[in-house]
Amino acid sequence: QVNLEYLAQTVWTRKEELNGKTVTVAYPDTLVGTDSHTTMVNGLGVLGWGVGGIEAEAAMLGQPISMLIPEVIGFKLDGKLKEGITATDLVLTVTQMLRKKGVVGKFVEFFGPGLEHLSLADRATIANMAPEYGATCGFFPVDRETIDYLEETGRKESRVELVEAYSKAQGMWRNKNTLDPVFTDTLELDLNTVLPSIAGPKRPQDRVLLSDAKTGFISALEGEFKKPGEAAKRVDVEGANFTVGHGDVVIAAITSCTNTSNPSVLIGAGLLARNAVKKGLKSKPWVKTSLAPGSQVVAEYLDKSGLQEDLDKLGFNLVGFGCTTCIGNSGPLPEAISAAINSADLVAAAVLSGNRN
Repeated sequence: QVNLEYLAQTVWTRKEELNGKTVTVAYPDTLVGTDSHTTMVNGLGVLGWGVGGIEAEAAMLGQPISMLIPEVIGFKLDGKLKEGITATDLVLTVTQMLRKKGVVGKFVEFFGPGLEHLSLADRATIANMAPEYGATCGFFPVDRETIDYLEETGRKESRVELVEAYSKAQGMWRNKNTLDPVFTDTLELDLNTVLPSIAGPKRPQDRVLLSDAKTGFISALEGEFKKPGEAAKRVDVEGANFTVGHGDVVIAAITSCTNTSNPSVLIGAGLLARNAVKKGLKSKPWVKTSLAPGSQVVAEYLDKSGLQEDLDKLGFNLVGFGCTTCIGNSGPLPEAISAAINSADLVAAAVLSGNRN
């Protein structure tokens, strides 16, 4: 997220000697990082992806990154998301489609009229999950939305003007009249068809319609987890006045760089919390809650809007920034709850906004 907000320039410049003269050379911004979700910066028109530590160190020392020219898969987006459909619903749909397509070791570039209706934050969400759909990167071309974002995040006016001029001069600029590029292969999605979605029980590409969550869990419980007829099973928790059973959510985490950097879904979560508090709702005592924003900017606007106060009342207190529950850093469950789950061999659930299951 810090790359999007501060570091990335989309177009860089440097001084070089040419025929005895010092000239300014402009060139596209690129990035390699040691986090697999470095691809998030692709949403800003910057080509980048995750690498190993040795490759990253070599790049720091000025050595080039060598690679074979990959296949480039074009993903055409048409239409517009329906009201209430989030970038999360979209990226889970995209992930499922691209996993079926098979894009491991390939570049994916998004194009088409649907880009006119995707914010930079939504594009970054889609680009972020390139590791989950298997691609090396998920690239979005530079267009007016890119320029607007650079301006909104405080880049220098001269830099923003350079990005636009350079992109147009190099044929890298996208607008609604741009001809479709030529790709190795293509697939297409009408954004209007995207529905509320979750993914599970294990893999991010295992998309389930939110409306099918209950039946989907029971099916997995009886099939994959081999516990037929146990859906109603519940057990006591020592020292507590409640029980836990199959399917109970024991971890609820607003976390990961995929979603906690997107203002629309973060503010949506805050508003949901506010409405829940107004109606007197509380988190269940067996649910471990947490909030780990993608950047300090997120914490600031949640605080200034007053939404953090409502999130706190539901237990979604700020626990830090960066990778937490997604990579298993949720910390242990309360000992009594963990013991009840283990003793009865329960299939409990975690609901998180992360990019992994």
